[in-house]
Amino acid sequence: MRSLLFVVASFAITILAWGLYGPVLHWGQAAMVTEEGLAAGEKYARLRPFVCVGLAYFAIGVIVPAVLLQLKGEKGEWSLTGVLYSLAGGALGAIGALGIIMAFNFGGKPIFVMPLVFGGAPVVNSFLTIYWAKKVKEIGPVFLAGLVMVLLGAVTVLINKPSAPKEEAKAAVADTEVAAPQESHGMRDFVLRLASIATVIVCWGAYGPVLHKGQAAMHHSRLRPLLCVGLAYFAIAVLVPNMLLVTGIPEASEFNFSGTIWSLAAGAAGAIGALGIIMAFNFGGKPVFVMPLVFGGAPVVNTLFTTFTSGLWGEVSALFLAGLILVIAGAAMVLVFAPKGSPPPKVETDTSEKPK
Repeated sequence: MRSLLFVVASFAITILAWGLYGPVLHWGQAAMVTEEGLAAGEKYARLRPFVCVGLAYFAIGVIVPAVLLQLKGEKGEWSLTGVLYSLAGGALGAIGALGIIMAFNFGGKPIFVMPLVFGGAPVVNSFLTIYWAKKVKEIGPVFLAGLVMVLLGAVTVLINKPSAPKEEAKAAVADTEVAAPQESHGMRDFVLRLASIATVIVCWGAYGPVLHKGQAAMHHSRLRPLLCVGLAYFAIAVLVPNMLLVTGIPEASEFNFSGTIWSLAAGAAGAIGALGIIMAFNFGGKPVFVMPLVFGGAPVVNTLFTTFTSGLWGEVSALFLAGLILVIAGAAMVLVFAPKGSPPPKVETDTSEKPK
């Protein structure tokens, strides 16, 4: 019973942390844009919020585990395979975080971007796990039905996403046109937005299986895989963006108090969520029920939080809620009814007569 409580507490922390990640990061991006950027039509920063996310991951995913390993140690051991898989998992997580930033930058909103990500990622997760387990031929109709539900729900969410009343929308468009009279790039931004969301789905969908391989190769260590994830985030989300900023990549943004705090908070939420997944598995949780609850619960937290803070309760339609339910239910079905790996073979006892 105690282990079950720890499992529930661990994935509940992940649901809350990952549910808040998107909206909080969105605030950080918006707060870092300079007045010159707003005048030029740029609403969200890209590189500097990404740096803050990487710094938060470095603090929680590198410094804290390194100190705990030095002071207390833990079970497990370092291995080359475990390090490589854990670093790869961290790289996938960091690229996915960048994809979220780019999706927001191209006009995406947390209220529909995050449900699409959390609906699509488990599909990738399941297919990758099935492929590695060589169980493609065992895919059943319920699994395929869940996949169809995710796709239909995603389309419904995109079409019926809540938005500001028409009068406010028209006023916002008028203000934008006055501030930055330029050619519309609606179709280009739409395509880039979808490409960014797809990148996140692929990367975050592969994140879990790859990290699980790294953890298993380190004999189910908790801190060592997290440390590798933090190092990968530091390299991709801190060093690379800083090099781009130093070499003159133009971005009308600045490190200010509000934007930095919100972006750091988003990175902390992501890192804490990753730790929650590792802890849930370590306390005996199985992907077959942990991941459906995480991928099903996080978009609910995201949608409720975003709708409340944006004052859009009155704009939420029944079709949007239906699409959200389809995405969540479909994601759970895909994960629960995915073909499972074969149990380890039993070792048969040799009963043959021994030579006299």
